[in-house]
Amino acid sequence: MSVGLLLITHGEIGKSLHDTVVSMIGRSPLTTRTMNIRSDCDPEKQITNARKHIIELDQGDGVLVLTDLYGSTPSNIACSLKSDKVAVVAGVNLPMLVRIMNYPSLKLVQLQQKALSGGQEGVFSYVAEDK
Repeated sequence: MSVGLLLITHGEIGKSLHDTVVSMIGRSPLTTRTMNIRSDCDPEKQITNARKHIIELDQGDGVLVLTDLYGSTPSNIACSLKSDKVAVVAGVNLPMLVRIMNYPSLKLVQLQQKALSGGQEGVFSYVAEDK
């Protein structure tokens, strides 16, 4: 068994990120579903759909839900799913997704921590020197 992964994002962001990771590493080591949330969606209907995905994805080890922008509709849908078997992380980015796909055997809480560290360590800033 392993943790399931649900990406709940604006538009096709989650699908695009997942497709990119699969093209980079050749497969998806975690069973994954994406939800593309439109601005005109019915949030309650999307919460119901998300719960169905959680049931499908949970093979006994829980589900990690990644969302894009904290406080947005996709994030609010994701946060409504939180439980002892569902962990949520906002701010999904490519480094975060690559990191968790490289640790598919971790437990839910450990995978959540890998998501956080991958997302944070994947952001870099280079400042040019003043001349």
